[in-house]
This record gives sequence, structure tokens and C-alpha cells, in this order.
Amino acid sequence: MGLRIWAPSPAQLIPPAAEAFYAAIGNLHGGPVSEMANLEFQGGDAETLLRDYLTRLLVEFERNRRILTQPAAVQFDGQVLRVAGEWAVLDEAASECLREVKAVTYHELSIREVAGGVEARVIVDI
Repeated sequence: MGLRIWAPSPAQLIPPAAEAFYAAIGNLHGGPVSEMANLEFQGGDAETLLRDYLTRLLVEFERNRRILTQPAAVQFDGQVLRVAGEWAVLDEAASECLREVKAVTYHELSIREVAGGVEARVIVDI
């Protein structure tokens, strides 16, 4: 499944990227906040950092049934991605999981400048 995400700047891709990723799974709702999130990814390039971020969201969802709420990029410069937010326990009763995302792939992974901002393309394996 392809995700296409637009934002005015690379740092502003982080919240809609999480939203698009969770929408690929279904209609998810967070319950109580379990803890603050401070995520850091280093190395590679901006595309790899975005993929690593989304992969972390997948791992947390699968292992701990948590979703990241209110994500914000503290730093996103192509070498480092730092994201702050809150881990919220998935509200199972209010959520509807429509499909299983198995992986965030490198296939056609891109971040490119477009008129008025940047566009990211991410393929998730379902």
C-alpha cells in the first residue's frame, strides 16, 4: 500500500506521516497516555530516517499496542531525526483494525521537493 504525505517542510512531515501510517492499519484511537516519547534516529539519509521512524511506530503498535500521539520533529536534518510525542495505549474498543501492516519498505521510498513544500512516498507491506 502506498502512502503519499505532503508538508511545507521535511520536519512537518512527521505528524502526517504517523497519521498516514496509522490510517493504513485502520481507524485507531489512543486511550490513556502511558509515557512521553523521545525518539532519535541517526545516519543514512532523510528517507531512511523517515522509514526508521515509521518502523518504530509499527514495532510499538505490534508489541505494546501503543500509538504515538502529538508527534513533532524536534530535529530533522537528513542526518538526525528527533521526535517528541506521547505514547498512548490503543483504545481497542474504539479502534477498528482493518489490515495488518507487516513492514515499512524501502521500495520507492522518497522525499522530494514539490511546489510549496515536500512530498514523501512510502510503501508499506500489508
